[in-house]
Amino acid sequence: MDAHAVARPPSPMLALPVASWTDPLAPALQAEAQEALESGSVLVFPRLTFALDAAEWRLLAAAESDGSRKNVSYDPATGVLKGTALPPDRRPALAAVMRRFADSAQALLLAVAPGYAPHLERARTSFRPTEIAGRAMPWRKDDTRLHVDAFPSRPTRGRRILRVFVNVDPDGTPRRWAVGEPFEEFARAFLSRVPRPLPGSAAVLHWLGLTKGRRSRYDHIMLHLHDAAKRDAAYQGDTARQHRLDFPPGTAWMVFTDQVPHAAHAGRNALEQTFHLDPAGMAHPERSPLRVLERLTGRALT
Repeated sequence: MDAHAVARPPSPMLALPVASWTDPLAPALQAEAQEALESGSVLVFPRLTFALDAAEWRLLAAAESDGSRKNVSYDPATGVLKGTALPPDRRPALAAVMRRFADSAQALLLAVAPGYAPHLERARTSFRPTEIAGRAMPWRKDDTRLHVDAFPSRPTRGRRILRVFVNVDPDGTPRRWAVGEPFEEFARAFLSRVPRPLPGSAAVLHWLGLTKGRRSRYDHIMLHLHDAAKRDAAYQGDTARQHRLDFPPGTAWMVFTDQVPHAAHAGRNALEQTFHLDPAGMAHPERSPLRVLERLTGRALT
Protein backbone atom coordinates (compact mmCIF):
# COMPACT_ATOMS: atom_id res chain seq x y z
CA MET A 1 0.00 0.00 0.00
CA ASP A 2 1.24 3.52 -0.84
CA ALA A 3 2.32 5.19 2.41
CA HIS A 4 0.72 8.43 1.17
CA ALA A 5 -2.65 6.90 0.23
CA VAL A 6 -5.65 8.47 1.91
CA ALA A 7 -6.85 6.15 4.66
CA ARG A 8 -10.64 6.09 4.53
CA PRO A 9 -12.07 3.99 7.34
CA PRO A 10 -14.86 1.59 6.38
CA SER A 11 -17.00 3.27 9.01
CA PRO A 12 -16.79 6.68 10.73
CA MET A 13 -16.82 4.85 14.05
CA LEU A 14 -15.54 1.74 15.74
CA ALA A 15 -17.48 0.50 18.78
CA LEU A 16 -15.36 -1.24 21.41
CA PRO A 17 -16.71 -3.60 24.12
CA VAL A 18 -14.80 -1.91 26.95
CA ALA A 19 -16.38 -1.50 30.36
CA SER A 20 -13.38 -0.27 32.38
CA TRP A 21 -11.33 2.92 32.06
CA THR A 22 -8.18 1.19 33.30
CA ASP A 23 -8.15 -2.44 32.08
CA PRO A 24 -5.69 -3.24 29.27
CA LEU A 25 -7.08 -4.21 25.87
CA ALA A 26 -6.27 -7.51 24.22
CA PRO A 27 -3.41 -7.00 21.71
CA ALA A 28 -5.59 -7.69 18.66
CA LEU A 29 -8.27 -5.24 19.81
CA GLN A 30 -5.60 -2.69 20.69
CA ALA A 31 -4.11 -2.88 17.19
CA GLU A 32 -7.55 -2.61 15.56
CA ALA A 33 -8.47 0.40 17.72
CA GLN A 34 -5.24 2.32 17.08
CA GLU A 35 -5.46 1.65 13.34
CA ALA A 36 -9.03 2.97 13.25
CA LEU A 37 -8.17 6.00 15.40
CA GLU A 38 -5.23 7.05 13.22
CA SER A 39 -7.28 6.44 10.06
CA GLY A 40 -9.88 8.98 11.15
CA SER A 41 -12.54 6.90 12.90
CA VAL A 42 -14.27 7.84 16.14
CA LEU A 43 -13.66 5.18 18.79
CA VAL A 44 -16.91 4.65 20.71
CA PHE A 45 -17.18 2.93 24.10
CA PRO A 46 -20.94 2.37 24.59
CA ARG A 47 -20.54 0.62 27.97
CA LEU A 48 -18.05 3.02 29.55
CA THR A 49 -19.93 4.97 32.21
CA PHE A 50 -18.10 7.57 34.27
CA ALA A 51 -19.53 6.94 37.74
CA LEU A 52 -20.57 9.94 39.84
CA ASP A 53 -21.92 9.85 43.37
CA ALA A 54 -24.83 12.01 44.56
CA ALA A 55 -22.59 14.78 45.86
CA GLU A 56 -20.69 14.92 42.57
CA TRP A 57 -23.94 15.08 40.60
CA ARG A 58 -25.07 18.04 42.70
CA LEU A 59 -21.71 19.69 42.17
CA LEU A 60 -21.85 19.34 38.39
CA ALA A 61 -25.45 20.54 38.35
CA ALA A 62 -24.35 23.73 40.12
CA ALA A 63 -21.19 24.19 38.03
CA GLU A 64 -22.84 25.82 35.04
CA SER A 65 -20.79 28.29 33.06
CA ASP A 66 -20.51 31.81 34.44
CA GLY A 67 -21.35 33.19 30.98
CA SER A 68 -17.79 34.22 30.13
CA ARG A 69 -17.10 30.92 28.34
CA LYS A 70 -18.96 28.06 26.67
CA ASN A 71 -17.48 25.52 29.09
CA VAL A 72 -15.92 25.10 32.49
CA SER A 73 -12.20 24.35 32.11
CA TYR A 74 -9.54 22.89 34.39
CA ASP A 75 -5.84 23.46 33.73
CA PRO A 76 -3.76 20.51 35.00
CA ALA A 77 -0.58 22.61 35.01
CA THR A 78 -1.95 25.22 37.42
CA GLY A 79 -4.97 23.54 39.03
CA VAL A 80 -7.06 26.57 38.06
CA LEU A 81 -10.75 26.33 37.15
CA LYS A 82 -12.18 28.89 34.73
CA GLY A 83 -15.69 29.62 33.54
CA THR A 84 -17.67 28.29 36.50
CA ALA A 85 -20.23 30.17 38.57
CA LEU A 86 -19.43 28.05 41.66
CA PRO A 87 -18.29 29.98 44.75
CA PRO A 88 -14.56 29.64 45.53
CA ASP A 89 -15.06 27.25 48.45
CA ARG A 90 -16.74 24.64 46.19
CA ARG A 91 -14.28 24.80 43.33
CA PRO A 92 -11.68 22.37 44.76
CA ALA A 93 -14.32 19.62 44.83
CA LEU A 94 -15.20 20.27 41.18
CA ALA A 95 -11.51 20.29 40.26
CA ALA A 96 -11.17 16.89 41.94
CA VAL A 97 -13.97 15.44 39.77
CA MET A 98 -12.36 16.83 36.63
CA ARG A 99 -8.93 15.50 37.65
CA ARG A 100 -10.44 12.06 38.21
CA PHE A 101 -11.95 12.13 34.75
CA ALA A 102 -8.63 13.30 33.26
CA ASP A 103 -6.85 10.36 34.93
CA SER A 104 -9.48 7.95 33.60
CA ALA A 105 -9.28 9.38 30.08
CA GLN A 106 -5.50 9.04 30.04
CA ALA A 107 -5.65 5.45 31.28
CA LEU A 108 -8.15 4.61 28.53
CA LEU A 109 -6.04 6.27 25.85
CA LEU A 110 -2.93 4.37 26.91
CA ALA A 111 -4.90 1.13 26.97
CA VAL A 112 -5.68 1.78 23.29
CA ALA A 113 -2.23 3.07 22.29
CA PRO A 114 0.45 2.48 24.96
CA GLY A 115 3.13 3.62 22.51
CA TYR A 116 1.77 7.16 22.77
CA ALA A 117 2.95 7.53 26.39
CA PRO A 118 6.39 9.11 25.79
CA HIS A 119 4.95 11.54 23.22
CA LEU A 120 1.80 12.60 25.10
CA GLU A 121 0.95 15.82 26.94
CA ARG A 122 -2.20 16.18 29.02
CA ALA A 123 -3.87 19.49 28.23
CA ARG A 124 -7.08 21.00 29.59
CA THR A 125 -10.13 19.22 30.94
CA SER A 126 -13.58 20.67 30.33
CA PHE A 127 -17.12 20.23 31.56
CA ARG A 128 -19.76 21.17 29.00
CA PRO A 129 -23.05 21.67 30.86
CA THR A 130 -24.96 23.83 28.38
CA GLU A 131 -27.38 22.48 25.76
CA ILE A 132 -25.83 22.92 22.32
CA ALA A 133 -29.02 23.00 20.26
CA GLY A 134 -30.39 26.51 19.92
CA ARG A 135 -27.35 28.18 21.45
CA ALA A 136 -26.58 31.40 19.57
CA MET A 137 -22.88 31.75 18.82
CA PRO A 138 -20.76 33.77 16.36
CA TRP A 139 -19.95 31.64 13.31
CA ARG A 140 -16.30 31.14 14.27
CA LYS A 141 -17.29 29.71 17.69
CA ASP A 142 -20.33 27.81 16.42
CA ASP A 143 -19.41 24.17 16.88
CA THR A 144 -22.62 22.99 15.21
CA ARG A 145 -20.70 23.68 11.95
CA LEU A 146 -18.34 21.04 10.59
CA HIS A 147 -14.72 21.93 11.36
CA VAL A 148 -11.34 20.58 12.38
CA ASP A 149 -9.87 21.82 15.64
CA ALA A 150 -7.18 24.49 15.80
CA PHE A 151 -6.36 26.75 18.74
CA PRO A 152 -5.95 30.50 18.04
CA SER A 153 -4.02 31.22 21.25
CA ARG A 154 -2.26 27.88 21.78
CA PRO A 155 -0.22 26.88 18.72
CA THR A 156 0.42 23.14 18.53
CA ARG A 157 3.24 23.34 15.95
CA GLY A 158 2.14 20.06 14.41
CA ARG A 159 1.27 18.14 17.56
CA ARG A 160 -1.99 16.22 17.32
CA ILE A 161 -5.20 17.19 19.14
CA LEU A 162 -6.74 14.05 20.61
CA ARG A 163 -9.88 14.26 22.71
CA VAL A 164 -11.77 11.86 24.98
CA PHE A 165 -15.42 12.60 25.84
CA VAL A 166 -18.08 11.03 28.04
CA ASN A 167 -21.78 11.87 28.22
CA VAL A 168 -22.83 12.20 31.87
CA ASP A 169 -26.26 13.74 31.38
CA PRO A 170 -28.61 12.47 34.13
CA ASP A 171 -31.78 12.90 32.09
CA GLY A 172 -30.96 10.60 29.17
CA THR A 173 -30.09 13.32 26.63
CA PRO A 174 -27.80 12.03 23.86
CA ARG A 175 -24.88 14.00 22.49
CA ARG A 176 -25.49 14.35 18.75
CA TRP A 177 -22.57 14.72 16.36
CA ALA A 178 -21.88 14.75 12.65
CA VAL A 179 -18.51 13.79 11.16
CA GLY A 180 -17.31 14.55 7.67
CA GLU A 181 -14.89 13.42 5.00
CA PRO A 182 -11.23 12.27 5.29
CA PHE A 183 -8.80 15.02 6.23
CA GLU A 184 -6.95 15.10 2.93
CA GLU A 185 -10.19 15.60 1.02
CA PHE A 186 -11.18 18.35 3.46
CA ALA A 187 -7.78 20.06 3.16
CA ARG A 188 -7.79 19.95 -0.65
CA ALA A 189 -11.21 21.64 -0.68
CA PHE A 190 -10.11 24.63 1.41
CA LEU A 191 -6.34 24.96 1.06
CA SER A 192 -6.56 27.46 -1.80
CA ARG A 193 -8.43 29.85 0.54
CA VAL A 194 -5.58 30.05 3.03
CA PRO A 195 -3.76 33.41 2.69
CA ARG A 196 -0.03 33.80 3.18
CA PRO A 197 0.85 34.80 6.75
CA LEU A 198 1.91 38.40 7.15
CA PRO A 199 5.68 38.64 7.62
CA GLY A 200 6.52 38.81 11.32
CA SER A 201 2.91 38.25 12.43
CA ALA A 202 3.73 35.14 14.52
CA ALA A 203 6.38 37.05 16.48
CA VAL A 204 4.09 40.03 17.04
CA LEU A 205 1.20 37.87 18.28
CA HIS A 206 3.53 36.13 20.71
CA TRP A 207 5.11 39.41 21.88
CA LEU A 208 1.63 40.85 22.55
CA GLY A 209 0.73 37.79 24.61
CA LEU A 210 -2.04 36.75 22.22
CA THR A 211 -0.46 33.35 21.61
CA LYS A 212 1.37 31.00 23.97
CA GLY A 213 4.35 30.41 21.73
CA ARG A 214 4.81 31.36 18.10
CA ARG A 215 2.43 30.11 15.45
CA SER A 216 4.08 27.92 12.85
CA ARG A 217 2.96 27.93 9.24
CA TYR A 218 1.12 24.72 10.11
CA ASP A 219 -0.90 26.54 12.81
CA HIS A 220 -1.65 29.34 10.36
CA ILE A 221 -3.01 26.88 7.79
CA MET A 222 -5.08 24.90 10.31
CA LEU A 223 -6.72 28.04 11.70
CA HIS A 224 -7.70 29.15 8.20
CA LEU A 225 -9.01 25.68 7.29
CA HIS A 226 -11.15 25.79 10.45
CA ASP A 227 -12.52 29.21 9.54
CA ALA A 228 -13.01 28.52 5.83
CA ALA A 229 -15.11 25.42 6.53
CA LYS A 230 -17.28 27.10 9.16
CA ARG A 231 -17.87 30.10 6.92
CA ASP A 232 -18.84 28.07 3.83
CA ALA A 233 -22.65 27.72 3.80
CA ALA A 234 -22.64 25.32 0.84
CA TYR A 235 -20.19 23.00 2.56
CA GLN A 236 -22.15 23.11 5.81
CA GLY A 237 -25.39 22.34 3.97
CA ASP A 238 -23.98 19.31 2.12
CA THR A 239 -25.44 16.61 4.34
CA ALA A 240 -24.45 13.85 1.90
CA ARG A 241 -20.87 13.96 3.21
CA GLN A 242 -21.93 13.85 6.87
CA HIS A 243 -22.31 10.80 9.11
CA ARG A 244 -24.61 11.28 12.11
CA LEU A 245 -23.51 9.81 15.44
CA ASP A 246 -25.46 9.73 18.71
CA PHE A 247 -23.71 9.21 22.06
CA PRO A 248 -26.23 8.35 24.81
CA PRO A 249 -25.42 8.91 28.49
CA GLY A 250 -22.97 6.29 29.72
CA THR A 251 -21.05 6.42 26.44
CA ALA A 252 -17.46 7.58 25.98
CA TRP A 253 -15.73 8.36 22.67
CA MET A 254 -12.24 9.25 21.46
CA VAL A 255 -11.17 11.04 18.27
CA PHE A 256 -8.39 13.09 16.68
CA THR A 257 -10.35 16.33 16.34
CA ASP A 258 -7.63 17.99 14.26
CA GLN A 259 -8.12 15.29 11.62
CA VAL A 260 -11.84 14.48 11.62
CA PRO A 261 -14.24 17.24 10.49
CA HIS A 262 -16.90 17.19 13.18
CA ALA A 263 -19.85 19.14 14.52
CA ALA A 264 -21.78 18.90 17.78
CA HIS A 265 -25.49 19.50 17.10
CA ALA A 266 -27.18 18.75 20.43
CA GLY A 267 -26.54 17.54 23.94
CA ARG A 268 -25.40 18.76 27.34
CA ASN A 269 -23.43 17.59 30.37
CA ALA A 270 -20.32 16.10 28.79
CA LEU A 271 -16.82 15.82 30.21
CA GLU A 272 -13.89 16.18 27.81
CA GLN A 273 -10.15 15.70 28.07
CA THR A 274 -7.68 17.09 25.51
CA PHE A 275 -4.28 15.57 24.81
CA HIS A 276 -1.46 16.73 22.55
CA LEU A 277 0.53 14.05 20.75
CA ASP A 278 3.77 14.35 18.82
CA PRO A 279 3.17 12.66 15.43
CA ALA A 280 6.41 10.74 15.98
CA GLY A 281 4.52 8.63 18.51
CA MET A 282 1.94 7.46 15.98
CA ALA A 283 2.02 4.09 14.25
CA HIS A 284 1.32 6.03 11.01
CA PRO A 285 2.74 9.57 11.34
CA GLU A 286 2.19 10.09 7.60
CA ARG A 287 -1.55 10.31 8.34
CA SER A 288 -1.17 13.28 10.69
CA PRO A 289 -2.49 16.63 9.41
CA LEU A 290 1.06 18.01 9.57
CA ARG A 291 2.44 15.41 7.18
CA VAL A 292 -0.61 15.56 4.88
CA LEU A 293 -0.36 19.36 4.62
CA GLU A 294 3.39 19.23 4.06
CA ARG A 295 2.82 16.83 1.19
CA LEU A 296 0.05 18.98 -0.29
CA THR A 297 2.01 22.22 0.00
CA GLY A 298 5.42 20.76 -0.85
CA ARG A 299 7.18 22.42 2.07
CA ALA A 300 8.07 21.99 5.74
CA LEU A 301 5.45 23.67 7.97
CA THR A 302 7.12 23.65 11.40
